[in-house]
Amino acid sequence: MKRIALVAALAAAYAAPAFAQSNVTIYGRMNTSIERQKNGDQSAMWVMQNNRSRIGFRGTEDLGGGLKALFLLEHGLNSDTGAATGAMWGRGSWVGLEGGFGTLRLGHFLVSDYYYATVDYVSMHNHDTGTSADALWAGPVTWNGRMGNTISYTTPTFSGFNAAVQFGLKETPSGGDNALSLAANYDMGPLHLGAGMEKLGDDKSFGIRALYELGAFTFGGYYERADFDVRGKRNNFRLSGMYTMGASEFHLNAGVAGDWDNIDNSGAKQFTVGYNYNLSKRTKLYAFYTKISADAAAVNPAGAQQDDFSSFALGIRHNF
Repeated sequence: MKRIALVAALAAAYAAPAFAQSNVTIYGRMNTSIERQKNGDQSAMWVMQNNRSRIGFRGTEDLGGGLKALFLLEHGLNSDTGAATGAMWGRGSWVGLEGGFGTLRLGHFLVSDYYYATVDYVSMHNHDTGTSADALWAGPVTWNGRMGNTISYTTPTFSGFNAAVQFGLKETPSGGDNALSLAANYDMGPLHLGAGMEKLGDDKSFGIRALYELGAFTFGGYYERADFDVRGKRNNFRLSGMYTMGASEFHLNAGVAGDWDNIDNSGAKQFTVGYNYNLSKRTKLYAFYTKISADAAAVNPAGAQQDDFSSFALGIRHNF
């Protein structure tokens, strides 16, 4: 019995450092709103709206010498019905290594680093989710769901600057296109800058972003130049602002997309005004009104017809 106890003690002693070096976190977001939505000539209706709710697992293992192994699995769900959103782990499934060289990841990503460097950064009122999400941005790789089978590399941060490149394999012996996304970010004090591009075949998009914090005020915006093989070129601008007062946030967000060169009367506008009340760092109540005004021939990047749309929403979001 003493020998058995000694073996068990030695096994525990050797195993303890391995457990201490590994870390797995369950995280997620539940974001649900009640909205009065009106789409074109259709009658207005009240709906319960899911706003990209999700659950995920992420982990790290310390391999020593400053090297870490990383993984992420993330699944989307409809908070209003409990049904799955898309494929299992459709929001992310990758494995990687991180060290002094930067971060290398292999797998599937929901959106590109170009998206995070431009659109997501200035959509402050509800983190670019739900009916008030940016309807005008035209990154071809993200919109066409081509962030699977992707090699992703991010540099270390030097004096507030880092860069990222993502290359998506087409995985076909003939036809198809590899996907490419490039991004760069600069964050130093109150100033936050970003730029990048996406390319899928002959379709490409370039964007720049800036955000500045001035006391209780935050101002941001981006410019995008899209160049699609069939539709031609188009300019897209968006400005956003936030004023904080205690637990309250007041938001304005407006975007304008011009006509595609090859499609007359294809422009669109979007306007959002919002209010957030932060009950804690993880939970908030919010309200917003958003409206998309689209010209007769307007299409979003995925090709679906856009109609005049508006929504008034009251919601709650909890991060865990």
